[in-house]
Amino acid sequence: MTQTRLVEVRQNVLKQNDLLARRLRDQFVAAGVQVISLVSSPGAGKTMLLEKALTKLHEECRVAALVGDLATENDAARLARSHAPVKQIVTGTVCHLDAEMIERALADWDLNDLDVLFIENVGNLVCPSSYDLGEATRLVLMSVTEGEDKPLKYPTIFNTADVALITKIDLAGAVEFDLEAARQNIQSVRPGIKILEVSAKTGAGVAALLDLLRPQTVLAATTSNEPTLMGIEGF
Repeated sequence: MTQTRLVEVRQNVLKQNDLLARRLRDQFVAAGVQVISLVSSPGAGKTMLLEKALTKLHEECRVAALVGDLATENDAARLARSHAPVKQIVTGTVCHLDAEMIERALADWDLNDLDVLFIENVGNLVCPSSYDLGEATRLVLMSVTEGEDKPLKYPTIFNTADVALITKIDLAGAVEFDLEAARQNIQSVRPGIKILEVSAKTGAGVAALLDLLRPQTVLAATTSNEPTLMGIEGF
């Protein structure tokens, strides 16, 4: 009986989250905001990569970020160096963000003032996979220091993502990371998913990632005289 009750409660929680996420998504679409979430294990480098993206995109369009963490506002303070609006969501003991947290965090922001909104989830590859945040695009990150079999160990989060990023690629040689094996593992879990190899430290792959993240209106303006590397319409 106890197990049955736990399952019922979980189903109800996820149902309510999905309904709210759908409402958020409708609001984002109506306001013309491109919403991108980032999910990874702790230490995969998503905050550093997001800081680079915010700094660059802030020069071109109206961009902001919500950052989830169990404790402290360290990541928000770090991302604020980009001069883009940033807000920390402290979750306490909760190991993921949910749609209600996103709605509360956005209560005093006007979505019509934004072109791109990033949502950096809590460092965790398990819980976030079940919670829709109303985002249009989900990025899942894995670093070369985590091993090639990460997608096989956490298939659900990779299967719910739109793009997989292999981060800290500058360290691949030092840790003897098998890039081809990692790519095969990702594709075995999520066939056809876009995969990018990036390094926030050296800048490798960052230009291609930015092309993927830019709103189409900005992308068209910045690449009108050169071939487009990659666009969001490719999903």
